Amino acid sequence: MDTKDLLDKIMESFNNIEHIDVSDIPNIDLYMDQVTTFMDKYLRKGSRYPDEDKVMTKTMINNYAKNDLLPPPIKKKYSREHVLVLIFIYYYKGILSISDIQTLLSPITDKFFQKGRELDMETIYEEVFSMKDRQLERLKEDIVEKYTSAMATFEDAPQKDQEFLKLFSFICALSFDVYLKKMVIERMIDGMRSASEKKENSKKNGEEK
Repeated sequence: MDTKDLLDKIMESFNNIEHIDVSDIPNIDLYMDQVTTFMDKYLRKGSRYPDEDKVMTKTMINNYAKNDLLPPPIKKKYSREHVLVLIFIYYYKGILSISDIQTLLSPITDKFFQKGRELDMETIYEEVFSMKDRQLERLKEDIVEKYTSAMATFEDAPQKDQEFLKLFSFICALSFDVYLKKMVIERMIDGMRSASEKKENSKKNGEEK
């Protein structure tokens, strides 16, 4: 594998990352089949195997509702707010457990799911994704830096092994970065869970008195 060609393909793949704008979401409630079709239309290109992968299935969505990640549909229909929560879940599910996603999203859905509030799901979604373009540029810069560093390793290794070893270095550098960021996210979620449990215990103790 040509490592330079690999880097070019990685950079090209970023062009397949599509951000679903709030205006893209239908302004009517959707049935399950319509929700899965919508998610597939906008997010399939960014999946690992676009011709095979299912972005989100009926079973997945039912499980999210069952595990309190997603508020239940109203008369089997899903609102724009449901779709926004599902988009967050889509990005989280590859790196976080169901329990962690529940801890992260519960305060959001509890406080801001209802439409018409001063701060609602649409506002939160747009605010969060307003950072996307700058984050993507920083990510590209970081990947190029890691690639350059990895290509400078194993200079004394046998020539026939250098390409694979340099590629291995590149993957290790990227993996360590993901590992550290995942660890930071998990620590923050643990803190959220602990604070929530303390609040609940304090509330119960107050009621018992």
